[in-house]
Amino acid sequence: MTGHSSIRHYPGFALLSWLALVFIYGPILAVAAYSFNSTRSITVWEGFSLDWYAKALSNPQLQSAAINSLIVAVSASVTATICAIAAALAMARGENFAGKRVLFSLINLPLIVPEIVAAIGSLLFFVTIGLSLGIGSIVLAHIVFCIPFAYLPIAARLRGIETAYDEAAADLHANRWETFRYVLLPLMKPGVISGFMLAFIVSIDDFIITNFVAGPGATTLPLAIYGMVRVGFTPEINAIATMMLALSIVFVVGSTLFGRAAVNPGKVVKKLKEEVK
Repeated sequence: MTGHSSIRHYPGFALLSWLALVFIYGPILAVAAYSFNSTRSITVWEGFSLDWYAKALSNPQLQSAAINSLIVAVSASVTATICAIAAALAMARGENFAGKRVLFSLINLPLIVPEIVAAIGSLLFFVTIGLSLGIGSIVLAHIVFCIPFAYLPIAARLRGIETAYDEAAADLHANRWETFRYVLLPLMKPGVISGFMLAFIVSIDDFIITNFVAGPGATTLPLAIYGMVRVGFTPEINAIATMMLALSIVFVVGSTLFGRAAVNPGKVVKKLKEEVK
């Protein structure tokens, strides 16, 4: 076996890969396809129609749930992104301090802990401190859960920024806030946007944690879909699930593209020179 051999050349690997893809994505594609079915059947194709999308978009229950989901996702992702920026700056630009590795582990802990454990822990904490369950409790739980998703792209971007830019800003008599605002933040912007988009879609798609910490009337879109499925499966559910899938794809692809975007350092330094004059 040579160093240039590829795993794709192993006998049967291609077949197993295609079978795995069909097993994972086949049901999702079936849901998307039957969301355009003209009848209520979810197994027999009768013809193309957008009626179920119109019904899903005009459903008052789904409209209310969608608004709640947007409120939670925007609030949680914005706050998580701000916390992630602060954590990334402390880890990458801050001085070494005792417990730095422990802090890094704590930031990424929600990625390791099973979501059901995080959900139970959040519920017990809210009950212990006497916090009423509702939109607020969902937002708080989502902030903690979304921080590592926002942190990873931001920290990766910040690690790629040489400290020479900080030193150049200091030579231009910029203080720490000016260095962050006019140098680091513009250079970090692709990572910040990428982290925000990732945190947003993680929040809006979450079901397990939301199901535990949601109070009466605090129904998000995943909870509304789950409630409808328990009553009966209809193409209307297929339609709203397909729209959520499309939204997830857009945000994940957008997060990846923004994370790879390049920034011109020359423009950043020129802007700094203009601001500190």
